[in-house]
Amino acid sequence: MRLPIALSFAFVALAGAAVAATQTAPAAPQAAAAKPAAAEPERIKVQHILIGFAGSVPGKEITRTQEEAKTLAYELLKRARGGEDFGALVKQYTDDSAPGIYAMANRGVPPKPGEYQRTQMVAAFGDTGFPLNVGEVGIADQHPQKSPYGWHIVKRVE
Repeated sequence: MRLPIALSFAFVALAGAAVAATQTAPAAPQAAAAKPAAAEPERIKVQHILIGFAGSVPGKEITRTQEEAKTLAYELLKRARGGEDFGALVKQYTDDSAPGIYAMANRGVPPKPGEYQRTQMVAAFGDTGFPLNVGEVGIADQHPQKSPYGWHIVKRVE
């Protein structure tokens, strides 16, 4: 089963806690899920749009508030999923360097020249990119530890 990429990690944890808290009797054994979770690929290439806010990206003079950044990020996610040219959106909006293309090797996979090890990137970047299929777009929400620079709208290109 693949969860929607925009789910909050806290929501998933809270949802599990809520289910456990409301369960009063041991559950009957259940059949295994119809499809096991697909394994993540060893390597991916993604393009991304970073939407930062004031003080979030070192060396960048960003004036938008955190709330404005979130609103813009979700607007761009909707536009990208609607078929707008992702490269053009990157050029116009990213607070990173365009074209914003990164190749990554998954955990335990030695990176090839030009690739980053997944663990070298902010956690949310790989956590969003690796589950995507080629052509899909997802978002990593700003989080102090997992995505401190802002929101990442990520498109898997390979």
